[in-house]
Amino acid sequence: MRPFITREAVLSSKIEGTQATLGEILADQAGAHIERSQDELQEIQNYIKALDYGIKRLKEFPLSLRVIKEIHGLLMQGVRGAHATPGEFRRSQNWIGRPGCTLMTAKYVPPTPEDMMDSLSMFESFLHDRTLPPLIHIALCHYQFEAIHPFLDGNGRMGRLLITLLLIEQKMLPSPLLYLSAFFEATRDEYYRQLYSISSQGTWQDWLLYFLDGVATQGLDVLSRAERINQLITDWQLKFSGSASGTLQKIIINFAVNPYLTIKKLAGNLNLAFTTVQRAIEKLEQAGIVSKVSKGKRDRVYCATQILNILEEPTKISE
Repeated sequence: MRPFITREAVLSSKIEGTQATLGEILADQAGAHIERSQDELQEIQNYIKALDYGIKRLKEFPLSLRVIKEIHGLLMQGVRGAHATPGEFRRSQNWIGRPGCTLMTAKYVPPTPEDMMDSLSMFESFLHDRTLPPLIHIALCHYQFEAIHPFLDGNGRMGRLLITLLLIEQKMLPSPLLYLSAFFEATRDEYYRQLYSISSQGTWQDWLLYFLDGVATQGLDVLSRAERINQLITDWQLKFSGSASGTLQKIIINFAVNPYLTIKKLAGNLNLAFTTVQRAIEKLEQAGIVSKVSKGKRDRVYCATQILNILEEPTKISE
């Protein structure tokens, strides 16, 4: 699940303008040095941390305004927008539109701070409503949250996190395996058009069809990627099935968590000697499973590029 969670974090942040790639984030997680703004890397790591925290909280409490504020606080901690009261609902008017637009020229103006709390109260009640089919309910919740826009910053990312958390809370998923940010990013103009059209024209059916199409598309997408990654892992393990040591098997399984690795970090994770891991990596390199992607001789970084390529493939959208 970890690389898929990271992929969701990257693509959800990309919708908001972050340029860091999935490969860069995975390499950073593996301990490699990345030539990318630490703010951007932190923004994506915050998304992962916020999602993990939200899933943990669901085991204790149902989704609520309180839990949403807690998650938002983690999402915005120490990154751009951190000045905008993380974890607190806004006390001033915000608006959505082109850069430099004013309240009068904005494309969409959310409720005033005074009206917003009433809207949030109704939204919280609807979060717990179970009279509608789950996917319809989740689609409506996502729109409602984005329309209320209760935070000064981070509303888009929080609203997309909400989708995953609701899928888990309503037992549509046993764990966070399905993400819609890839679909929203691949159809970004349509995503925004659909949200604005509900507010301006009440096009609920169009939005629901778009949302359900996204669920179907991403369901097939993640299944395809997971099956191909699993097949690669199985093939590589069979290639070294006669090995007297289980070290190679353990290392290969780690590629399902992150296709990037450094010998130092891997030795620490597996509680193995540096030289033991080094010899195993040399065998994998000779077999063409991993290749060195760093330039220096120290702290060498390796990558199972076949797995990375599967993860980085753009989402295919049917016409």
